[in-house]
Parts: sequence; structure tokens; C-alpha cells
Amino acid sequence: MLNIVWLTLFVSAYLSACYQALVLGDVSVFQSLLTALFDSAKTAFQVALGLVAMLALWLGLMRVAERAGLIGLLTAFLAPLLHRLAPEIPKNHPALAAMTMNIAANILGLDNAATPLGIKAMRELQTLNATPDSASNAQILFLVINTSSVTLLPVTIFAYRAQLGAVQPTDVFLPILLATYCSTLVGFLTVALFQRINLLDPVILAYVLGGTTLLALIVGYCSGLDGETLLKQSALLSQVIILSLIMLFLAVAVWRKVDAYEAFVEGAKEGWQTAQMIFPFLLAMLCAIGVFRASGLLDGLMAGVRWLLSDTAGLDTRFVDALPTGLMKPFSGSGARGLMVDAMHSFGVDSFVGRLVAVMQGSTETTFYVLAVYFGAVGIKRVRHAAICGLAADVAGLTAAIVICYLWFG
Repeated sequence: MLNIVWLTLFVSAYLSACYQALVLGDVSVFQSLLTALFDSAKTAFQVALGLVAMLALWLGLMRVAERAGLIGLLTAFLAPLLHRLAPEIPKNHPALAAMTMNIAANILGLDNAATPLGIKAMRELQTLNATPDSASNAQILFLVINTSSVTLLPVTIFAYRAQLGAVQPTDVFLPILLATYCSTLVGFLTVALFQRINLLDPVILAYVLGGTTLLALIVGYCSGLDGETLLKQSALLSQVIILSLIMLFLAVAVWRKVDAYEAFVEGAKEGWQTAQMIFPFLLAMLCAIGVFRASGLLDGLMAGVRWLLSDTAGLDTRFVDALPTGLMKPFSGSGARGLMVDAMHSFGVDSFVGRLVAVMQGSTETTFYVLAVYFGAVGIKRVRHAAICGLAADVAGLTAAIVICYLWFG
């Protein structure tokens, strides 16, 4: 899929340039495409290089949290809920522990740890699957929770915003948290509808209503503030929460006699490796998007969508320039990441569009990629309602991202 998108961006840009040169007489378009290509390559390198320090910092802190046993605490917290949602899993079965470990790792933003844990959980669930070529209810539930992307600390997004010069890189923290909660809630409710899960179970109600009430209070408080005050207070709250979490990591590490310094250094070493892994994908997508934008096609498409929405529905169309990131996210994480960086670079990292693409990037996961990797790892061919539920979560997350950004940054 990504190969087709990448080639389409380059080929369509070249054909557009040929049309402009041969029909419209604008031969300078070829120079514009080459300039965009080289500038995009330079931008990709600068962004990837700047990511090293930020990723090293956060991966080091996350390793401290992992060594301190905080993932284990989250596992214990989530276990009662997962047992109610997937009663076919025996209480002491390894699948339950693997599922909770994966979800806990995602919540803490431990991407490197979350993926292998997710595959392990899917394999454990496959041992309970009576029809090995078809996804079980428990496997679908687990996959949708993953694709809805509940992340407490969106480390990579903070790193990109910091590298691109955001005044307050973490000011998207609360909007991302709210948007990803909407994504998860809709994904969960859609699964519950298909699988006829008893939503009135006291344990399920306690988790759902508890989380919903907390976030509703945040939204209710913020909705009564003017734009400038809202931005200042949400940024301050985000900073306090993140710093408090870091201190919690360190305090628990001291309490449990963990060598926090050694754990931090070990985790920080992954920063360079992670940046190296990201760079080729970022380079490929930024170059393709840069050429496509320089050809005028991207601006033309967005202008058409903006005209359609403003004339037929009378909507505020500032969100349209962020749509490519949101539409790409279910298909490709690297593609969406490239579009996010391009939008931040083109419109400004602290612009409405720059913040919106960051919230979109953090609100959902790459549904089709997760489907392919997790189900492919255990040989499942029939995904049943997994794709529908995952896409429902994506739509909810992206819609919530737009609405919340208008509330926060509009």
C-alpha cells in the first residue's frame, strides 16, 4: 500500500510538471520540484538528527519506569477489566498477562516493548482459538484496543514538536489524551456491540464511567475558559502532569532499589538506534510529499475540499490542510509521520494546522498495519469484524481531534 502511495506522489507530480511546462508554458516548475526534493531531504536529516536527544531522554526515562515495575502495576490495574471483557481467557492463562503488559507498555509510550508484547499476546490468544484461521472475540478486542492507541505519554510527537521549534512542545498533551480516549471508547463500544458484551457489568462500568467522568470534568472546565487562558492553563497542566510522572518514575525506582541511572543510560542508548530506524522512512515520505506539494497538486486538492465544505456545509475549513495526515494514519505510520512533519514545516509547528496534525497523529494507530502484523503472526485469514471496529475507532479519534483542536487552539 505504502509503495503505491509513494510512487503515486512522485509520478503524479512529474506528470503535473510536464502539463504545466508543455501546456501552460511554465518551465520553472521543474526547478521548483528539484528544489523541493533537495530541501525535503535536508529537512528530513535535520529533524531526524534533532530527534536523537529527545528520544534518548524519553526512552531513558521509560526504561526507568519499566525497571521500577510501573508496567506491572498497570498490569494489575487493567487485569480485572480484561477478564470481564474476555471471559473465555482463564484467569491464570499467559495470554491475560501478555495482553495487560502490552496495553500498559502502550500507555507509557514504550513502542519498542509494546510490539513484541502484542505479538506474544496474540500468539497466546491463538492457543485458545477454536478456529485458528479466524480471529476470536478476544483477539479482535485486543487488536482494537491496540489500534485505538491509548497513550499517556506521546513521546515521539513531543520530540518532533521540540525539534521543529515549538514554544511549548507538550501543549498538545491534553488534546491528544482526550482524542485518543474518544477513539478507544468508540472502538470498545463497537466491539461490545458485535460481541454482545454486558456493558452493565459493575467492573466494566466502573472503568468506563471513571475514565469518562474524569475527562468530562476536564472538558467542562476548559470549555468555560477563553482561548488564551485555556492555552496557558492546559499547557501548565500538561507540564505539571508530565514532570510529576517523571518524578514518580524516579521515586518508585528509589523505593524499589533500582539503579535508575543505569536504567536511564541503557534506555537512552536506544535513542540513536530509533532515530536511525525512523530516518529512511521519514526521508522517503518527506521527499515524495515535498515534490507533490511543489507541483501544486496537494494545494489544489485541499482547495477543492475546502471549497466543497465551505460552500455546501458552511464549515470552518482550517482543518482541511491536516486531513492528509489523518487519512494516511490508518494505512501507514511512516506515511502519516511524513505528512505531519511536512504540515508542521509548511504551516508552522505552533499553527492551528501544526497542532492539529500532532493531535491526529497521537489519536489513532495504523489499523491496517496492526491487522497485518498481529494477525499475520499467527496465521489468521478471516479478521471478521476487526477491521470495522478498528476503523470506527479511527474515525472517532480523527473527528475528536478536529473538534478538540478547535476548542483548544481555535
